[in-house]
Amino acid sequence: MPESVTLEVGGRTMVIETGELAKQANGSALVRYGDQNVVLCAVTASAKPREGIDFFPLTCDYEEKMYAAGKIPGGYIKREGRPSEHAVLSSRQIDRPIRPLFPDGFRNDVQIIATVLSIDPQLDADVLAVCAAGAALAVSDIPFEKTVAAVRVGRDEHGAFICNPTMPEYETGGMDIVVAGTADAVMMVEGGGNEISEEDFLGAVEFAHGEIKKIVTAIDKLAKKTAKMKREFPVQAVDADLDKWVRKTFAKDVAKAMRVIEKQEREAAFATLSRSEAIARCTKKDDAILALLSNPANKDFDKIIKSMEEDELRTMVVDEKIRPDGRKTDEIRPIWSKVHYVPRVHGSGIFQRGQTQVFTAATLGSIGDRQRLDGIMDISEKYYMHYYNFPPYSVGEARQMRGPGRREIGHGHLAERALVPVLPKREDFPYTIRVISEVLESNGSSSMASVCGSTLSLMDAGVPISDHVAGIAMGLVLKGKKHAVLTDIQGLEDALGEMDFKVAGTTKGITAVQMDIKVTGITIDIMREAMEQAKKSRLFIINKLKETIDKPRTELSEYAPRMIIVQIPIDKIKDVIGPGGKMINKIIEETGVAKIDIEDDGKVFITSLDGESGDKAKKMIESLTKTIKVGEIYTGVVTRILPIGAFVQISPGKEGLVHISQLAAQRVGKVEDVTAVGEEMTVKVMEIDERGRLNLSHKALLAGGDDSHNDSHDSRPPRRESRPFEPRREAPRNDAPAPSHEAAPQGDALPTRRRRTRRDGGGHDD
Repeated sequence: MPESVTLEVGGRTMVIETGELAKQANGSALVRYGDQNVVLCAVTASAKPREGIDFFPLTCDYEEKMYAAGKIPGGYIKREGRPSEHAVLSSRQIDRPIRPLFPDGFRNDVQIIATVLSIDPQLDADVLAVCAAGAALAVSDIPFEKTVAAVRVGRDEHGAFICNPTMPEYETGGMDIVVAGTADAVMMVEGGGNEISEEDFLGAVEFAHGEIKKIVTAIDKLAKKTAKMKREFPVQAVDADLDKWVRKTFAKDVAKAMRVIEKQEREAAFATLSRSEAIARCTKKDDAILALLSNPANKDFDKIIKSMEEDELRTMVVDEKIRPDGRKTDEIRPIWSKVHYVPRVHGSGIFQRGQTQVFTAATLGSIGDRQRLDGIMDISEKYYMHYYNFPPYSVGEARQMRGPGRREIGHGHLAERALVPVLPKREDFPYTIRVISEVLESNGSSSMASVCGSTLSLMDAGVPISDHVAGIAMGLVLKGKKHAVLTDIQGLEDALGEMDFKVAGTTKGITAVQMDIKVTGITIDIMREAMEQAKKSRLFIINKLKETIDKPRTELSEYAPRMIIVQIPIDKIKDVIGPGGKMINKIIEETGVAKIDIEDDGKVFITSLDGESGDKAKKMIESLTKTIKVGEIYTGVVTRILPIGAFVQISPGKEGLVHISQLAAQRVGKVEDVTAVGEEMTVKVMEIDERGRLNLSHKALLAGGDDSHNDSHDSRPPRRESRPFEPRREAPRNDAPAPSHEAAPQGDALPTRRRRTRRDGGGHDD
């Protein structure tokens, strides 16, 4: 029987179980939440450490199974393949709060796999995966310092915080923040909001931490009953004598290299502090040191140098109040930006901050260009996409180019989240928007530079965003009980510091945040200090962006498509599409528009490369869907001629009969004498019969004409009524109303002519 604990979280019951599933793993846990969500997490570790590495080999995977939502994958392939973007982001959310809590020196391969077995598509299971991972590690024999859990925070319509809201709830409340932590401190924050204030953000984090403590307490209670003995592992301690010798020999070199301002020059300076240089500095008294340095399997020298770099950074920043590039702790690097950098794209911008440079391009597309999603969450499409690319040349490297990794996907999503709150409503700007950020140079905070570049490119493209959005990355350096918060961290400060806290927003508030740390947690007070510095920096950067472009352009690029919206009755959608798409394809072909998209609510989106073709398509659609009324006047085209009259098409798919007696004010002996197929004719709708057939008149619009259907060719008495002419024909099409009189037979067959007798005994062919 499994062991379990039960608690209430966010108004729902959470059950954490272990001991029944995945028992061959080092540890496993099942989390049930609410009525539908079930997540299984299994953790395994290799028996021996991996040799020759100086990092912790941890892999985290979030497995989305379509059966969990009662779905079968779309497309030709019915087996789940590569992870979705949501799965990648959820995997990162498991990894980031857990990685810092493994002990230093642990080099065994660890794999964490969280599988979604069942899900409420309106309630994201990503935070449950973090809780399941924390529980699985707690009950396993894998060394792990503190129990981890996570929750999501939203707000209700009154502004009160909600724990683990549904998607509609956090969309309505304008807040979606994921917080992970231990019982003592916060480990990770990820999310965004609709321009929320710093105090609201910190309040959400504090609220989340209170819920996290409850979950951690429950997991620890479960672990006391079921946990295995934590395994011992070899710690590769640095040789004490070598550590002492290297620190003494290279102390001045490290201090000097750390104070080189330019990144490439600094890296070149550190490159001289090599093992070969250390060997060259050995004297005859250093035989034991020389033996250690000469052993290629010994990695202690590089570890010591890195430790010296970290110590020197702490001394500089905390004690001397100066950073490696000479800046103060709250100083931003020089900023340069430009819009419309290249001509052909719809919108472009360059943003550079220090040695980080990003080019961003914005492309506008039709509604049909939206991204369609096939996942377990109740999100089917996206109209705004942001992709982030990090080529190797941006950091001066030469390596293979492959598809985007988890880091690129995560940074693109963060930039996307930052811009969503300022985008126009779809009904006001019905375009699909795709933004690409190309990192051309990188020395820290390229994701936040992408946010700034995106603001420039969107405004250059004429997208009416409501405000400028800027981003900044904050860092943290700890030395004992003292600390320093750094504004606009560069790569070295990110690598050697304790925190990477990215904050993006407008002048009104925060739109996106992401915080990662390398220690066992930070306090709310440190976060508050970082938020205050981030706000000042954000406002400073926004002013710089305004100097480049102060508002969105009022005109779209000449290369951007034009979008026209037409609202039609829902029951007319079939008329615009036509059988097999025949009518809509005809409109596209005749007008030259790029695309026509029709939504279920009757909105028709016409995408054209010029206004003329779009206007022409709009008129055709309006004509096609317009309700024809008796007494209205139309200009149409003669499509067929019969002895009894001419058929005139007054709108696409709609035609009526102009009887021979209604073609002219004078008597017409033969229809071909007054009109021909293809000629235009202005007509008036005289009658719509019970079958929807149209009787038209050209005579009623002429001087001396009237609205009568009687033959006015002479003054003789009116003819006696007889059955109307009804030749044999094929069944009428479903996509067009039946004409007022039947069409002639197909092929060479001619209708039988019937003689109608006048009352005076004479007669003529009618």
